[in-house]
Amino acid sequence: MIWNTDYDFPLKDNEAYIELYKLLKVINLVESGSIAKQVISDGMVLVDGKVEYKKRKKVRSGQVVEFNKKTIMVQSDFV
Repeated sequence: MIWNTDYDFPLKDNEAYIELYKLLKVINLVESGSIAKQVISDGMVLVDGKVEYKKRKKVRSGQVVEFNKKTIMVQSDFV
């Protein structure tokens, strides 16, 4: 599947993943971590096209997150 992304999020060299709620906060799609956790609990966030309810879901390179009509592609050179 080819994704048309609004944001490309590069993981740091020493990171293999970012937790889902932190990603929403870092990209500034929500105002706080608690709001990020709430929208995830409410089923408003998709990971790779599926509703994700785990707030601390480990989002890895190559995965796509969707929220509020915005799409984020997580990328890394870390292997």
